[in-house]
Amino acid sequence: MTLVVPSWIAGRDAGAADPVFDFRAPQTDGVAFAITEASAATVDAAVRSAHAAYLQVRKAPAATRIAWLEAAAARLATEADRVAELICADVGKPLRVAKFETMRGVQFLRACASALQHFTGEVVPVDAAALGAGHFGFTRHMPYGVVAGITPFNAPVNLLVQKVGPALAAGNAIVVKPHPAGLRTARAVAEILLASGLPEGLCNVVSGDRAAAASLASHPLVRAVTFTGGTAGGQALMREAGAKKFLAELGSNAANVVLADADLADAAKKIAGAAFEASGQQCISAQRVIVEAPAYERFVPLFVDAAQRLRVGPARDDATDVGPMVSLQAADRVMAMCADAIARGARYALEPRRDGCIVSPAILLDVPREARLWTDEVFGPVALVASVADIDAAVDAANDSPFGLQGAVFTASLAAAFRFAEDFEVGSLWVNEASRFRLDMYPFGGVKESGIGREGVRYAIEEMTQLRFVGIKP
Repeated sequence: MTLVVPSWIAGRDAGAADPVFDFRAPQTDGVAFAITEASAATVDAAVRSAHAAYLQVRKAPAATRIAWLEAAAARLATEADRVAELICADVGKPLRVAKFETMRGVQFLRACASALQHFTGEVVPVDAAALGAGHFGFTRHMPYGVVAGITPFNAPVNLLVQKVGPALAAGNAIVVKPHPAGLRTARAVAEILLASGLPEGLCNVVSGDRAAAASLASHPLVRAVTFTGGTAGGQALMREAGAKKFLAELGSNAANVVLADADLADAAKKIAGAAFEASGQQCISAQRVIVEAPAYERFVPLFVDAAQRLRVGPARDDATDVGPMVSLQAADRVMAMCADAIARGARYALEPRRDGCIVSPAILLDVPREARLWTDEVFGPVALVASVADIDAAVDAANDSPFGLQGAVFTASLAAAFRFAEDFEVGSLWVNEASRFRLDMYPFGGVKESGIGREGVRYAIEEMTQLRFVGIKP
């Protein structure tokens, strides 16, 4: 009999009568288990449970929330191997990388607890106006109540705790709707939170796909939505959500610029990791590599060599760098985008090999700007390398995208670094690190079609609150 994984509300399975669909394991394409598609009634039960829990604890002091987060981090650390096994099985992420991701989740929860010790409002100088003389004003960060967290498959612990940790730190309850491939991982994390002392209902999990996400985002008791996923999906959920806070990390097509004065070997190695590790299934994976003409002929073979040094294989092999993609459909899409570029005149510097869900690194040259590989998000182990005449052309090419999440430039010139800091249309820029390099303490988020708002420990906690001004006439 096929295992059925349902929603999880207040510490118990829920929605057992909801319709089900099969989930196919990325490494075998066989049916691994079935998932319930949470009905409107199940979503309503999850939100009302979260709202009731929020009302019970909304005046809990910061010290209590800090204790919950620290206890959850400690327990997640002890269960890291079990959680990593779920990521490996259901997402196809190499086990070594899944273990790293889980421990990053531990560190993020601890960072949220630490940030609460310094999370303050401010005194407003109301006496700067003549009418304000003799008055006192200050601001407070107030929780929204119930937050909906909708997460993708590619980092089922990291991108989950990036939402759960700040929401709880800010004093909210949260209902999460993970991608089907991340459902078992999300449930495991929610169970760890409950076992660590978090009150029942303060973190609930609804199962399903698009219908469940839409039902959750539109629920009237959900006052804020935090979403990570594709731009089209984000725009659809914004319409469902209506007039409420919406924090969105959306699509990307990350440009990595290599100027002629850069350390080319270092750039090639770092960009290869950013493009192909995790099978390129990261929103900030390197996709367009834009190289200043004097360095192009030297850079391409270095980049190909760096890509070929990455180990392609099964997810359970600790030596694997590039494992399976999440599904056959994802692998089909990647191969189709490569074929589209080739049909338009591109050529391979490194041709991909396909074995079921596993796609080896692909590097394409001479990709025209009307090709899907230039214009769209590939979300797979594929990168193009383009030659440009000079720094002005590099800036223009980097900005030739509807997206602007995180980018990179490699250069030895401080002047060039500041030029990109000024003119590169991204939410985050790294100089001499590739686009997939990310730390959790800086504000992370996109411009243009790549998103709204910012994540990162303190910044995400701020996003999960609304400012309240208090004025006093003594």
